[in-house]
Amino acid sequence: MKVFLAALASLVLVSPLAAQPQPVEGDFVARDFRFGTGETLPELRVHYRTIGTPRRDASGVVRNAVLVLHGTGGTGAGFLSRTFGGELFGAGQLLDATRYFIVLPDGIGHGKSSKPSDGLRARFPKYTYDDMVRVQHAMLVDGLKIDHLRLVMGTSMGAMHCWVWGEMYPDFADGLMPLASAPVQIAGRNRVMRKMIMDSITHDPAWKNGEYTAPPHDGLVGAINLLMMMTSSPMQWHKTAPTRDAADKWYEDQITSRVASTDANDMLYQYNASRDYDPSPNLEKITAHLLAINSADDVVNPPELGIMEKLMPRVKNGRYVLIPTSDQTRGHGTHSLPAVWGKYLAEFLTQLTPATSQ
Repeated sequence: MKVFLAALASLVLVSPLAAQPQPVEGDFVARDFRFGTGETLPELRVHYRTIGTPRRDASGVVRNAVLVLHGTGGTGAGFLSRTFGGELFGAGQLLDATRYFIVLPDGIGHGKSSKPSDGLRARFPKYTYDDMVRVQHAMLVDGLKIDHLRLVMGTSMGAMHCWVWGEMYPDFADGLMPLASAPVQIAGRNRVMRKMIMDSITHDPAWKNGEYTAPPHDGLVGAINLLMMMTSSPMQWHKTAPTRDAADKWYEDQITSRVASTDANDMLYQYNASRDYDPSPNLEKITAHLLAINSADDVVNPPELGIMEKLMPRVKNGRYVLIPTSDQTRGHGTHSLPAVWGKYLAEFLTQLTPATSQ
């Protein structure tokens, strides 16, 4: 049954923080990988982290694997934080790594995976979300020998990848959990903000068509300004910087640290990758159980557009939860707070079949 739920304002915390097991890191190399544009790379590297051990049923199918996909500009390592992995992966928690095999990849163009800043710069293939999902699948099947997923969970860009996973590989996962997304072409303010980010970089004369010798500082500042507003939460920003001077100092520190840690070509490619994303024509192809969660204070996916209510009835086993704004939500960043949405994940895991083998 297709259900739309406006979540209750009082949110139940998941189990207390528990020690996380240490991840094992590795690299999968897809050889002669052909991108949707027709471009190729002799070697496309996907870096990943795994926690736990895969378990197979009597027929040899892996039943406990969980793929967790990060947002634009992030990495799989971000899920090892106290507020994410510390709430989910510890003993007795919802995705207890003694029961589940958790895979945390870095997407193409991110982290330790192949990306423009490795050397190709603007000659790097112009990848899309479809390319990112295809190589994730290859990493699992050919690299880790994982032939089935219990759950695909993703935040922001990773949430959009969940929708692509559901259409591209409809029988591969029992459940899909996109956090902070919509299964529709990126348009309106969302697209304009992304174009502003990209144009800010490419219109800086220092960018030099990607062949810069020094970072295009002004372009990066403009892009980061847009990104900060795009993912912001007015309530939380005011708590962080409650006076004029505190706000000025906080902003200055943010720009300094973010510019220092951002490569302009990598950022440009990351936002350009969403250009042809649009699961909406093929939502009926999604057969896995799907739980989509958004928050009401998310500027990127504002609920007043009514997109989710319109499209979710086409998802056979879909459910949509909208979390009201509260002192716990963080705008778009609510996607990375299991303390806010963990109770919905707990319910969702009990609905998936077949049951996880122990």
